Amino acid sequence: MTDLPPKPATTPARPYFSSGPCAKPPGWSADRLNPVSLGRSHRSKIGKQRLQYCIDLMRELLKLPDTHRIGIVPGSDTGAFEMAMWTMLGARPVTALAWESFGEGWVTDAVKQLKIDPTVVRADYGQLPDLTAIDWTHDVLFTWNGTTSGVRVPNADFIPADREGLSFADATSGVFAYDIDWAKIDVATFSWQKVLGGEGAHGVLILGPRAVERLESYTPAWPLPKVFRLVSKGKLTEGIFKGETINTPSMLAVEDAIFSLEWGKSLGENGLIARSDANAAALDKIVAERDWLGHLAADPATRSKTSVCLTVEGADEALIKKMASLLEAEGAAYDVAGYRDAPAGLRIWCGATVDTADIEALGPWLDWAYATAKAA
Repeated sequence: MTDLPPKPATTPARPYFSSGPCAKPPGWSADRLNPVSLGRSHRSKIGKQRLQYCIDLMRELLKLPDTHRIGIVPGSDTGAFEMAMWTMLGARPVTALAWESFGEGWVTDAVKQLKIDPTVVRADYGQLPDLTAIDWTHDVLFTWNGTTSGVRVPNADFIPADREGLSFADATSGVFAYDIDWAKIDVATFSWQKVLGGEGAHGVLILGPRAVERLESYTPAWPLPKVFRLVSKGKLTEGIFKGETINTPSMLAVEDAIFSLEWGKSLGENGLIARSDANAAALDKIVAERDWLGHLAADPATRSKTSVCLTVEGADEALIKKMASLLEAEGAAYDVAGYRDAPAGLRIWCGATVDTADIEALGPWLDWAYATAKAA
């Protein structure tokens, strides 16, 4: 019988490594949320003030120029991205990039729901398609950071300044963890539940001036449900981008997002990015020291620094489930199994709300779980 390694002496203080909803910021507790807007109408003076304050904080931390609008919308990142697709696509040809599950979801929407016959450019899990081959006379859909594959675009250099089509970036695992060249982004969407460690159900929609022009000059052929309508009488409904949400938001979720944003601001310029970088580096060191662990994304230039997807030597789905179950039972790591559609492996969230010391403490526990699961 193979001798099993002993359980490590040190356990991560906060073993929250889920890729969404993600770990809350350090020091978070429900009683630290500001209750000023709770029990009040979101259309009251205080409700509008807090929604606008949330928008202002996002603009500041993202270094978003005044040319771009920010709106809080329903349906998490999925709702925000589908809102953008339903309201703006159809005016010109479309190219959809897919190298993981969520990119494939936008392909499905474009093909089966909107029936616009897009050009689809695919790559396998762990790879990035040829970004130089994109036809930018098309509108282009892509994920900035592939949450389920651990692959990201290296930067926005592949987007031409003189593009004819619009760039649509599903950036939910990317914003706040990377510098983004906003001049290259016409539409971006995300959810608070990722790098900010906020709550789900609410999405954020960012529109550049070219996206606003599209909205005001183009009417889709298909009907739009109320929660997707961004235009009234041919003009952008500006109130949506000043805290006047389309439907009723959870003010508790808004206050939670404000807490996370204020925490992020307290870290100083690029503080959120620096924490994500440090966490990814700590996990990379763990991988480099183990011959049975590897990165699904082989190229460091396109490897995610947030949702890091790992290969495990000889692993199938059953072994990964066993490892994840063992780690959870010991309170060493929660929710680290890879995404259900991805190759069998582990996925460790390294976003800014995770503490680097907890990533470092995770390494010996991975050794223990791997050996124990194999022996079983």
